[in-house]
This record gives sequence, C-alpha cells and structure tokens, in this order.
Amino acid sequence: MKYLCLICAETLMEQMPEADAEKHYEEYSEFTEGIRRSGHFIGCNRLLPPHAATTVRVRKGKVSTIDGPYAETKEQLGGYYVIKARDLNEAIQVASRIPGARIGCVEVRPIAEDAPTLRALGLATSDTPSSPRRL
Repeated sequence: MKYLCLICAETLMEQMPEADAEKHYEEYSEFTEGIRRSGHFIGCNRLLPPHAATTVRVRKGKVSTIDGPYAETKEQLGGYYVIKARDLNEAIQVASRIPGARIGCVEVRPIAEDAPTLRALGLATSDTPSSPRRL
C-alpha cells in the first residue's frame, strides 16, 4: 500500500541558521538513502515556504487566487514523501524516522488506489479496473 507522509514544522529550512539547515539536509539525505535501500521509497520533495504559494478557488465558474496558503497556522507544510509499506503500522515506523518529525510532525495518510480512483486518474482501464497502468 502507498502512503503520503506530509511533513509539517514551525521552522522551515529557509528560517534555520545555515549550519542547522546543512545538518538537517544531511539527515534527510541519510534518511532518503535508507528508505531507498529498504524498498519503501517511491518519491519525495521539499516545498518552498508558504509565501511562495498561491491558493486557487473556483466558485460558480469564477477563478479566484490568493497569495500564500489558505490556512494561517504555526506549522507549515514543508515537504512530503510517498512511501510503500505493508500496512499503517509499517508506514508509521518509516514516518517516525523522517527528520522533520523531531521538530514538527508528519501526517501519514493512505493513498487511494481503489478502482474508481484509478480509472478517474487514467491509471486503469474500464475493462481492467483492478490493474493499474504503470507510468
């Protein structure tokens, strides 16, 4: 099963002293290499700070945008990992090793892979609903 691990923290890399950020980057490098070796890794990336975000809404056919994130919170979404794990317990074990969990939190959420979702995303054909097409 696939899981999305959303990394949230009050302090993002851009806000850290340079030495702390370098140490944090190294911890992420080591963690990522470890989950590549263990076979849990599917993908990941770091996000730019919230001031670089744009929130998009469509209401009654009209598109509106707002600079920045929608929600004002202390913790900010800083990045993510997509992992594969046998079950939620294994996903939690992997997520607990993400360096950002020590200074913020990691939300672990299963990725929907049901037949209707896969068809809607073009990852399965209507005649073979249980076999996703590989990208």
